This record gives sequence, C-alpha cells and structure tokens, in this order.
Amino acid sequence: MTTLINTDLVLLDANLGTDTTSVIRNLAELVAKTGRASEVAGLFADALAREQKTATGVPGGIAIPHCRSEAVLEPTLAMARLNPAVDFGAKDGPADIVFFIAAPAGADNEHLKLLSKLARSLIKKDFTAALRAAATPADIVALVAEALKDKPKPAVTTATAAAGEASPASQAPTTRQKRIVAVTACPTGIAHTYMAADSLVLAAQEAGVDLQVETQGSGAVTPLDPAVIAAADAVIFAVDVDVRGKERFAGKPLVSSPVKRGIDEPAKMIQEAVAASDNPNARRVPHFGAEETAEQKAAASGESLGSKIKKVLLTGVSYMIPFVAGGGLLIALGFLLGGFQIPDFADKILTSNSLANLPTDYPAQALGPLGAYLGAVAFKIGGLSMGFLVPALAGYIAFGIADRPGIAPGFTAGALAVFMDAGFLGGLVGGILAGLAAYWIGTWSVPRWLRGLMPVVIIPLLGSIIASGAMLLFLGAPIAALTVALNNWLTGMSGASAVVLGIILGLMMCFDLGGPVNKVAYAFAVAGLGAGSLANQAPWEIMATVMAAGMVPPLAMALATVLDKKRFSLAERENGKAAWLLGASFISEGAIPFAAADPLRVIPASMLGGAVTGAMTMAFHVTSQAPHGGFFVFFAIGNLGMFALSIVVGTIVAGLAVVALKRWAVRKPVDTLAAAQPVTAAN
Repeated sequence: MTTLINTDLVLLDANLGTDTTSVIRNLAELVAKTGRASEVAGLFADALAREQKTATGVPGGIAIPHCRSEAVLEPTLAMARLNPAVDFGAKDGPADIVFFIAAPAGADNEHLKLLSKLARSLIKKDFTAALRAAATPADIVALVAEALKDKPKPAVTTATAAAGEASPASQAPTTRQKRIVAVTACPTGIAHTYMAADSLVLAAQEAGVDLQVETQGSGAVTPLDPAVIAAADAVIFAVDVDVRGKERFAGKPLVSSPVKRGIDEPAKMIQEAVAASDNPNARRVPHFGAEETAEQKAAASGESLGSKIKKVLLTGVSYMIPFVAGGGLLIALGFLLGGFQIPDFADKILTSNSLANLPTDYPAQALGPLGAYLGAVAFKIGGLSMGFLVPALAGYIAFGIADRPGIAPGFTAGALAVFMDAGFLGGLVGGILAGLAAYWIGTWSVPRWLRGLMPVVIIPLLGSIIASGAMLLFLGAPIAALTVALNNWLTGMSGASAVVLGIILGLMMCFDLGGPVNKVAYAFAVAGLGAGSLANQAPWEIMATVMAAGMVPPLAMALATVLDKKRFSLAERENGKAAWLLGASFISEGAIPFAAADPLRVIPASMLGGAVTGAMTMAFHVTSQAPHGGFFVFFAIGNLGMFALSIVVGTIVAGLAVVALKRWAVRKPVDTLAAAQPVTAAN
C-alpha cells in the first residue's frame, strides 16, 4: 500500500482553485512532482477527459477524479482536503475531500484491487469523518493503510473483480422478499464501478431485498452464477459502458442508468427494480443474445424521432469511415508509387508480375518497376477497401436500427445499391429498409424452439428478401438516376457556382464538428472520391474542400489560445496545444471542448473560417485523392500551396473572429476564466 500514497501526496486544507479543472491540474502537478508521472500535461488531459464524461463527485462531500494514463509511472493516490470546497457534480453540494487516483495504462490487477477498495471505503461515513479530522498527512496515510487492509469478508452479496469467490449469501438460501441482480461498470473500471456496487448492496439490505452484483471493473470479472440470474426477479444495470454478456439476463425486467446514479440514488434504483418485477409491461433485457436496439433504448429514454434518426445515421457513417480512410490512403499511396496511370495498369501488373518478376513495360515513372508493382498493390487493396463503402454504410445503419440481426440484410442491400449504381444514396435507403425489416421481424412472437434460429437464419433471410427485393424491384433505378443527375450537376459546376458549393461544404463541416451535419458533408465527399479521374477532377476538388474546411476549427481555436490566453480557461489552453496536431490531421473534433464551453461564439467563428477556406479551395481547383489525413497526405493533394494557403487564411479569420467575439460580445467576467490559483496549503 505504501507504494500508492505517502505524505508527499497529501495536502491538507489546501486552496487548489475554485473549479474542477484547477483542482485536477494541481493534483496532476503534485503526482508529477513526486516522480510518479512522466509529464503533467498528459496526466491532466486524461484525468480531465474522464471528468468530462461523468462527474466524479459523490454524496458526502467526496470527489474521486481518476484515470488511466500513459503518463503515470506507478499506481498513485493523491489526496487533498480542500478549502474552499469545489463542486465536482454531486447532488448534495461541493466536495472538500478529493482523492485523485492515477493508474498506469497497464496497471496490474493487485494495484487496481487496492484502488477499488479505497473507492469503496469512501462511501463509509466513519472513514470520511476520520479524513476530515486528521491533523497531519501522516494521519491520512495511516487511515488509507487501514482502509486497504485485508479484512474478513462481510456478509454482503456481491460478485466482484476483487473477490475471486462467491459470497456467503450466494451459497445459502434467502428468505428475502425480492431477488435482484445488478451489473455496475464505468469507463475506467476503478472507482465508480465498485462504489456503485456497494451503495446498491447497502440500499438493498435496508430495503430487505436480496441483491447480488457483478462488477465489470478493470480486473478479471467474476460472473454471477447462472442459477442466481435465473432466479432473479429483476435486473439493474448501473453502467456507462456496454454490459458484457448481456444475453444472460434476457427477458428480465430491467432498470438501467449511468453508473453514478447507483452511487447517488441507490435506494431509488432498488425501489424501481422491485416495482419493475411486479409490472408485466416493464422494460426488459432484449432476447436473441444481442445488444439492446436503438429503438428499444429510445423508447425507454423518451428519445425523439430526430435523435433516433441521427443516432442511426451516425452509426452507419462511423463504421464506414475506417474502410474509407484506409482504402483512400492506400489509393493515394498507389498514385504516389505508381504514378497517375496506375488505375489503367494495376490489374494487369498484379496478374502478370510479382516481386520476383517486376513489370518492365509499364510507362516510365520515378520509382521504376518496383514502384509500379508496389503502387499496383497499394491501389488494388485500397480500391477493394473502398468498395465496402456503401455496403458498410448500409450494413451498419441497419445495425443501428435492429442490432446484429440487421447487419446481413443491410450489407446485402448495400451491395445491391453498388450493383445498381445507386451509390451513397442507395446505401442510405437500403440500410434503413434492411434495419426496419429486421427490427420488425425480430418483434414476431415465435415458438421457443424457433427463437435460436431467428437472429442467425430467419431475420437475415427474410430481411434480405424484403430490403433487397424492394431496392431491386422499385427503388434502385430511381435512386441510381438521381445519383447520376447529382454527379453530372457537380461535375458541371465551375466558376461562381463552384465557389458557392465550397462555401456550403465549409459551413457544414464547421457547424457541429464531427456531428451529423459534418458527417453528411464528409460522407458526400468520400462517396464520390472513387469517381474522380484526371478527366473529371470535380470529386477530388470536393474532397479537398471538405478536408481543408474541417481542419480550420481546431487550428483556429489553437491560434486563438495563443493570441489571447486570458480569454480561455486553463483546460482550454491545454486543449489548444493538442488542437494544433488535431487540426493538421483533419480531426475536427479537436475543437469540441471549445464549442462545448462557448458554442455561441466558437461555432459561428469556425463556420466563418470554414466558409472562407471552402470558397478558396474550390476557386483554386485544389484536389485531394485521399479522404483523410490533412497535411500528412500532402502527396495526394493537387495544388498543395493553395491548399495550405486556404487553410491558413480560414484559420486566421476564424481565430480572430472568436477572439473578437470573446472580447466584445456579452460574456462571463474574465476572472472566471483566469488560470488556476497556485497550490497553497496549511500543512
């Protein structure tokens, strides 16, 4: 235990600032100062990112910011007793006791068990009272050491990563009125996972309910006994991540919430689970051993139709992008190695030649026969990968609607869209049809003996017939005609109309920074990328415009933090350093932290810069044969100088605009954005 915390890692009655960012930054500096982290910036960024996912304040004036980080050299606890207290998001007010848990990216299970044990101690009132009464850092270290000692296992019914065997209550019959099982899990699997489990167990004991919990934490998970699950009246999922082995609970009444609610409101969750067990219409864990569908989640959460559609489309696009990014970059590499005539010769080279028999009749180019052969290899692999663009889009749109049973009908409908030249729009329609068909078939009431065949045979078969049949017989031809007309219109755009298109694409790319509007513009560009050629460079120009405009927001925010530091918080200035690289790599999401904090200034400024960049790239006929990579795919950019100039101009415009808006638009007082206060402590 002494390797986890020592007196140098304890601050008593310390002023670490007035917000979570300041506290986390100061504690990260303390960990690095004691030689337990290689750098402050990396540890701070990882801890802050974890805090932004879910607030780490818990009832009782406690906060447990924590993370796994490559910057951490050994598992570490840093503790601060704050004065003034700081709001970490707990419902009962600010926290005056903060434990900062810093774990290496590959922390061993023994250390993770100790860290988890400490987190569980923090829900005990006598332990937290002793922390507040401690006079010296040595007293704190002693209290933590006592909390981490191995003690006789209490008679509570939990199945945890730290406890490698069943608890006594799981081995003896119970006379309690209701039997409930639960799963707790958080993204890092260190603190909230175990605190939620213990909070639920204590609440269940007070309510006279038999509860057994499976903690899906960082270490090895001890699954609940199948017999215990079978006998359960209801299930609680207090999780921020997907439940592993959810199919084990199929058909059970379900209460589901973020893991933090298991800490904040365990008694309410127990009451809801008891009520669900008596309600024949209660939400239930889905059958077929699949993840809960988007439709079921939406129904339970009251999600709007627009939100459901957005989530489904983003699911399809997000799974499609790896095919596009990898394939597009390989195609660009093929052009670099083999020259611009490689599309005409790649198949012939690969069928007639090898590394031992390099092509000699290929038109001369810089890297000679070896370059021609390697270029053909890269171009072919990239082309095959890009060929999955539409099927993957359709397949995972269907997955977003009907989960795994929808994948096969979706891919089939997407492949049919490719066959009919219906393109991106065809994949979109085919995926939606396949998902709806698969979801509908999955709602059929079938005999028990047939249920096992539904997800692997019946749904894929009938879903494919319905969706692909509709595409082939009715929808494919009109969509293909629309796609051809759209491509012809874009190909014919020039002069002022091309500039207008550039402005529109630039605005879309910067509107929601990786959200649905951004993704529509990006998907539109990559869908046409394969149709580009030396004779028809319009698709390449659209791709360059989309990429360049998408690079502007993070670069502009990075520039703004340099131009006027005092207008940005410490966290934003740290994010600004990373945004240079994110922007250069065409990762628009690098500007999200800024937009989340100040959307009414950041987003309009970004859109202004993106529109300028989009107009310039189209006006100067900049092209890109790669779908991603930013400046790092310079070899695939045509008119590279104007590509760079367009981005620089848009970045300056957006950066100056956001600084001007922050200075002169109505806003919060500047002192709330000042840098974190220095560490001061009474001890």
